[in-house]
Amino acid sequence: GRQNEDHHEEFLPTGETSIDSYPNWLKFHIGINRYELYSRHNPAIEALLQDLVSQKITSVAMKSGGTQLKLIMTFQNYGQALFKPMKQTREQETPPDFFYFSDYERHNAEIAAFHLDRQVEWICIRRKGEILILDFRRVPPVAGRLVNMTREIRDVTRDKKLWRTFFISPANNICFYGECSYYCSTEHALCGKPDQIEGSLAAFLPDLSLAKRKTWRNPWRRSYHKRKKAEWEVDPDYCEEVKQTPPYDSGTRILDIMDMTVFDFLMGNMDRHHYETFEKFGNETFIIHLDNGRGFGKYSHDELSILVPLNQCCRIRKSTYLRLQLLAKEEYKLSLLMKESLLKDKIAPILYQPHLEAMDRRLRIVLKAVSDCIEKDGYDNVVENDFNTDVNTVTTER
Repeated sequence: GRQNEDHHEEFLPTGETSIDSYPNWLKFHIGINRYELYSRHNPAIEALLQDLVSQKITSVAMKSGGTQLKLIMTFQNYGQALFKPMKQTREQETPPDFFYFSDYERHNAEIAAFHLDRQVEWICIRRKGEILILDFRRVPPVAGRLVNMTREIRDVTRDKKLWRTFFISPANNICFYGECSYYCSTEHALCGKPDQIEGSLAAFLPDLSLAKRKTWRNPWRRSYHKRKKAEWEVDPDYCEEVKQTPPYDSGTRILDIMDMTVFDFLMGNMDRHHYETFEKFGNETFIIHLDNGRGFGKYSHDELSILVPLNQCCRIRKSTYLRLQLLAKEEYKLSLLMKESLLKDKIAPILYQPHLEAMDRRLRIVLKAVSDCIEKDGYDNVVENDFNTDVNTVTTER
């Protein structure tokens, strides 16, 4: 009955619906602009994170393409999200003999990447105001959720191929494995205890028919071959070539790649083979940091090759550099801010403590790389001032 009472308030005199009555996923879509996926204080984002864990799941389908099993979940309010099931416990590391391209996709890495990329509203005792982590806001909202495999997957899917792969294990647990090219077999089945499964839900971006995206090959992508090396691994001057090639020869794209490089190095993500932008905004727009499931695989090893673009190009935004310096200070320690932010997630703890400590260690490596660049090329040639000179804020002319 409640819906009917509210009904008259939802329409403006013109007969149009007010934005307040839109579902949170639509408010998120409407808020996307040239500079970011969502603004720093968009209340719809917190509400959307809440929806991801609480909305009734009305249908489930397998996502085609990709090497590992992912499910598309549709909610009662017609929002959609990509579900990545839990494959590894928090303490497990990627085995040393695994190639980056056969590593598992981790649901907790998707969640942690969202928190690393965005802000943390963290009020400091000395009233320094809020502290943001990387403050890029280029990862779509992700939340962890416990899903009932029977009621919320098997019973609501019309996907026969998915449905057929459900079985009951010898231990009397519900399991399924789906269809995909890696790890979709009885041996790699996902089993509940007895029927709950943990996973990450990443909010969908606007439908491609409404907001076309362009896929770009990352100039520093790996060879994805057991023996071959990529060009950037053998040519120390590779960045010079890249900087003469559109879209890297003008605008902010090379700085966006540097932001992404730092982001991936902190997480240990080696799998950034392509990246996407919204076509509508042309070349002067941000890179969407999608698909971060291969981060946080090893805490005992820092993969220095991820940092090669920064070492070769020696460029970084001033806003990014200042933020990284701040996160290296005791009172704004990256690992502590991340830990605090991640506690808000339903399936916390998200990261094993050694992963948090690894981020502090990697941050020191990034700062050392930048200071080596500055020593070599001079501050003004390395650090790009993206601040408005008259006001103390980052330029985002809309």
